[in-house]
Amino acid sequence: RKEQELDSKDAIILHQFSRPTNGVPSLSPFCLKMETYLRMADLPYQNYFDGKLSPQGKMPWIEYNHKKVSGTEFIIDFLEEKLGVNLNKHLGPHERAVSRAVTKMVEEHFYWTLAYCQWVENLHETQKMVSLFGPFSDLLKWILCHLTKGIVKREMYGHGIGRFSEEEMYTLMEKDMRTLAGLLGDKKYIMGPTVSTVDATVFGHLAQAMWTLPGTRPERLIKGELINLAMYCERIRRKFWPEWHHDHDNTLYESEESSEASKTYSPLQDFSFYSRTETFDEEGNSISQTPDTDYTGHSLFDSDVDMEEYRDHEQCK
Repeated sequence: RKEQELDSKDAIILHQFSRPTNGVPSLSPFCLKMETYLRMADLPYQNYFDGKLSPQGKMPWIEYNHKKVSGTEFIIDFLEEKLGVNLNKHLGPHERAVSRAVTKMVEEHFYWTLAYCQWVENLHETQKMVSLFGPFSDLLKWILCHLTKGIVKREMYGHGIGRFSEEEMYTLMEKDMRTLAGLLGDKKYIMGPTVSTVDATVFGHLAQAMWTLPGTRPERLIKGELINLAMYCERIRRKFWPEWHHDHDNTLYESEESSEASKTYSPLQDFSFYSRTETFDEEGNSISQTPDTDYTGHSLFDSDVDMEEYRDHEQCK
């Protein structure tokens, strides 16, 4: 594939995996986290669905003024330094410490149980969501999904969580979800009435349980007993992703605040350039949209961890 030269002068270019076919922005918790953060911080950005990993073998990653940055934590630090944005400026030292602890629990522990559910137990359903086109798309989906399954199982074993039984892993997943539900309580966002960086992280992961794992234990849990997490996901989706419409929306998760905004939708599109300020008014109603013409995404790996085996596989091909 001939690479397109990108000009990142004073523009945030977000490299991420292509949109799945089920209307959800990403099957990757980290890609969804990063794009949600950019929307929360109201930073204009350009999506680039080339499937190309960063020099460190990471996804997502950004380019800004010809500087390449990968790893969501480092990306956020970089943007805070360069652009002066800070979603945590209202938090005190104790709240910042709690926020970081929650972030690490979600990204270093909860993530792996989600990855197991998505790429091992629920692989058949995940394969249907992968966006890949062409005469051999079904075969390529099968190959890539099973390759991902092997990588996830190997990485989980190296992490240590993959050495437990499936039932034990789901027990750990449930504990993490109950911890998040208890921490959220009846608050609007994790740390209180105002959105902070940790909300992008938590939403990016919980959204997978909410919308990409049909019929699984995490979906039943979030839409059943832990209903406050479902309402939290809906709250963020409707505020920061007004064009993301899910075919099976349930008004059970609507709050009084979000029910009015949910009456009209426009379909989720891939924007070649996206700015929340310029594209949506204060109520989140769509004003204008620019269709994306750049994407060629052919990748599906769903992690913010090293993917050395994937790159070796590509070289062999």
